Amino acid sequence: MSPDYLADEVAPRPVLHHETLHKGAIWDVIREQVDLGDAGVVTREFIDHPGAVGCVALDEQGQVLLLQQYRHPTGILDWELPAGLLDVEGEAPWLAAARELHEEADLRAQDWHVLADWQNSPGGSTENWRCFLARGISAVPHDARFEREHEEAGIVVRWVPLQEAVDAVLAGRLHNACTVAGVLAAHAASQQGWATLRPYDAAWPEHPAYR
Repeated sequence: MSPDYLADEVAPRPVLHHETLHKGAIWDVIREQVDLGDAGVVTREFIDHPGAVGCVALDEQGQVLLLQQYRHPTGILDWELPAGLLDVEGEAPWLAAARELHEEADLRAQDWHVLADWQNSPGGSTENWRCFLARGISAVPHDARFEREHEEAGIVVRWVPLQEAVDAVLAGRLHNACTVAGVLAAHAASQQGWATLRPYDAAWPEHPAYR
């Protein structure tokens, strides 16, 4: 592979000391001493996150599914992609995304591809995010639908033309990082005839659980 090939590299440095500062309900706060070689030993604190997945669900008219949900840390009703944590042991990422689409929007998809991967805040969190493109959308039968509670009980579902969603992102009207990244990635991929899509089970070495 050419040295000019543009790609992140998985290259963890030796950890000399590890401690859990806070054990949370979903994620922990960790402190580690890391040996950076010639750059010396540093101490870093970060959130240990299980990772998450979501999907850009696209219908036959080129509309993307967005869900409005209240997020207490920001105090905002934001528009999001169907998404959730990788918190079921042994569950494949694409199946987790399919589960979230089912639970949050009462929908299922026949066709799944990897659209994009990212890390929301690599300087302070281990969170890895995988976004799928989901097509061939159909409704889940009423007797098989998930009973939503807490913030999810108030979810508002809206189908929006992809270009309209892109315009809202670029105008600064949508702020959820996964919505912004997923919508822009879907638009970019559509402009290349979806040739950039990867298989639903594409390798994901950046996430420690899937190396």
